[in-house]
Amino acid sequence: MISTKIKYLGAALVAATFAPTLAAAGLTLDTVRERGFLKCQVGTPSPGSYELTPAGDWKGLDVDVCRAVAAAIFGDPDKVEYTSVTSAVRFTTLSSGETDMLSRTTTWTMSRDTQLGISFAGVNHYDGQGFLVHKSLGVNSALDMKGATICVLTGTTSEKNLADFSEQHGLELKTKVFDDDPVLNDTYLKGGCDAMTTDKSYMAGLSTTFPNPSEHMILPETLSKEPLGPAVRKGDDEWFDIVRWSLNVLIAAEEFGITQANVDDMRANPPSGEVARMLGVEDELNTGLALDADWAYNIIKGVGNYGEIYKRSFGEDGIGVQRAGTPNALWSEGGLMYAPPFR
Repeated sequence: MISTKIKYLGAALVAATFAPTLAAAGLTLDTVRERGFLKCQVGTPSPGSYELTPAGDWKGLDVDVCRAVAAAIFGDPDKVEYTSVTSAVRFTTLSSGETDMLSRTTTWTMSRDTQLGISFAGVNHYDGQGFLVHKSLGVNSALDMKGATICVLTGTTSEKNLADFSEQHGLELKTKVFDDDPVLNDTYLKGGCDAMTTDKSYMAGLSTTFPNPSEHMILPETLSKEPLGPAVRKGDDEWFDIVRWSLNVLIAAEEFGITQANVDDMRANPPSGEVARMLGVEDELNTGLALDADWAYNIIKGVGNYGEIYKRSFGEDGIGVQRAGTPNALWSEGGLMYAPPFR
C-alpha cells in the first residue's frame, strides 16, 4: 500500500535551488497518473493534522486532503506517498518538484502566495497563534510574561508574529529558535524555555502527548489569524483546480449531508441539482478537471466529508478540539467553512 511509505527531509534542502518544475509545463496530472501515485508533503508528526499510527500509516486532517486528491485521480485514497519535512524546507521541497502538493499546517499569507512560486488552493483549517506554558510559571496571560524565553520554530509565521507581539506590548521576550518540532518540544518540556508558541490547535493536541498534560495550559491571547491550507506550485492551473475542488468537495459534502455511508444513495437519488452535478449524475463538470465523472463520489466514498474528517482528527474521536462556535464550523452554523457552487 503506497500510503505506508514515509520519507523524511531535513534542513539540508534549505539551500536547494528553486528549479523549473513540471508545473510550469502543465504536466502535473499526467506525471502523477504515469507514476501511479500522488506525492504529498506533510510535516513532522503532529496530533490532529498528520500523525503516524502504530502500523506506520499516516492519519489526520491534512493527510485526508492528500487522500482526497488521490481518490479524485485514481479512485483510491491510499495511492499516496508521504514526504515528511520540517517547516524550514517545506517550500523548497514543493518548488523543487520533490512533491506534487503541500498539505501541512501552512498559513496562507500574501508573501508566500506571491513570492515563493506557490499557490494556496483554499483553507482546510482556521487557527490562531498562542502560547503554551508550564503552569508552574504562575501566569494567566501572555502580558504577564515580560522577559520570558519562548521556544519557536524558524521559517514560520509564528516567529514574526512573536516579535511583533513582544514589541507591541513591550514584553522584551527572548526567543530560542528551532528547525524541527521534536527538539523544540523536548526543550520546552525540560524547562529550556518558559513557553512555546505556535498554532493553538497544534499545541492542544501536542499537550495531550506530554507525560503530565495537566501541568500545562494555553494562555487566552490569540496573536494572529492563521488560515491553513494546501498549496501547489504555480504554473499548472489544471492541477491547482484539482486540488482546490477536491477540498471543496469535502466541505460541500458536509453541507449537503453526504457521508461515506449514504453517498451511494445520494448518487442514485440526488436531492438537488447541485448534488447531482457534484456526484457526476448531471452536466459533466468533471471535463474541466480532466477527471472521471465519479471523481467527487470517489472522494466522499473513500475519505468522507469535512465534518467526518474533523471529528476523527481534531474532534471528539481525535484530540478533542471544539469546532462548534469557531471559524471551522460550516457557514450555516456561524463559521467560515463553505465551498463555491457546483454549477
